[in-house]
Order: sequence, then C-alpha cells, then structure tokens
Amino acid sequence: MPKASEIKKNAVIEHNGKVFFVKDISKLTPSGRAGASLFRMRLYDVATGLKADESFKAEEMITLADFSRRPVSFSYIDGEEYVFMDNEDYTPYNLNQETIAEELPFITEDIQGVQVLIVNGAPVAIELPSTVEMEIVETSPSIKGASASARTKPAVLSTGLTVQVPEYIATGDKIKINTTEKTFMSRA
Repeated sequence: MPKASEIKKNAVIEHNGKVFFVKDISKLTPSGRAGASLFRMRLYDVATGLKADESFKAEEMITLADFSRRPVSFSYIDGEEYVFMDNEDYTPYNLNQETIAEELPFITEDIQGVQVLIVNGAPVAIELPSTVEMEIVETSPSIKGASASARTKPAVLSTGLTVQVPEYIATGDKIKINTTEKTFMSRA
C-alpha cells in the first residue's frame, strides 16, 4: 500500500468502501512547526461518476484498486459519447463527454498513445501521452527573421485549444504540445 504522497494523477484507489479515480492532486503545506503536508485529491466515484474532494496526510496509507490500462485509438463521436477502439482486440469503449472534458482539447482523429483505464470491466477515464502533435489553424502571420525569443503569440489548434507559440510559427505548422501543462514544446 502506497502513502498518500506517492499517489499520482490517474490512479485508481479504494476509499471508504468505494472505488475512486484520482483526477487531480494538489499539495498543501501548512505553515507552522508541526505542519505535515496534506494532499488534496479530486476524486471521481467509478460506480456513480460523482465528484468528491478528499484530503490525506502525506504518511497516510492508501489502498490501490484493481484496474488495467488498454492501448486504444479514437474511433468516432456518438452523440455525447466518445468511442475508443482497443488496439488489440477491437473492443469499443464509450466514454461520456463530461468524463473526459479535460482531455478533449487533445483528441484528434490521428492521436497516438492513448490508453483507457478499466475498473471492474468498465472504462472510467483515458490517459493521454505526455506530448501530442497538432496543427495550427489560426495565428497571426509569422515574423520574418523572428528568433526563438521570449515573445509569443496565441495560436488556435485544430481542436479549438489556444496555446502561446513563438513568433516564427505560422498557420498550418504542426507543433508538439505538452498535454499536462497545455504548452508549446517544439515544431513537429
């Protein structure tokens, strides 16, 4: 059993007799001599989809739930659900738009390296690769002779996501995006 300080985002834990998916973690360090670090976790109940916020002391032991990850490819959109196809046995996994709202700006038809998290036979979330390649559909014209300086401009990507890019990047360029920080990394 890991400590609360060792739990990572996208983990599946058991707490109070329920199975939760860890969507987000923030560390709180209270000021004071005896202040132990607290880890505030945004949890989603796997069975009901309800949101819960819990705080754990850094040394508190947490039980990991039994889950599996399967490599998938984005297939199509069916109303409010996004359908992902298992890369090995072609099992379709339907995930509600609200469940994967944070990941939607990175989902394109040709995205690679996506994994679905499965608990008790049901898909609960998707895990994106650390970087994705996307095309810029709208940005101000590139400045000839611009260097990779600290000056940036906004660029709209094919999914509607807006990121800051260096001035030399132009409309139609493919770029690499960091999925955790939603930031420009390099040209693709």
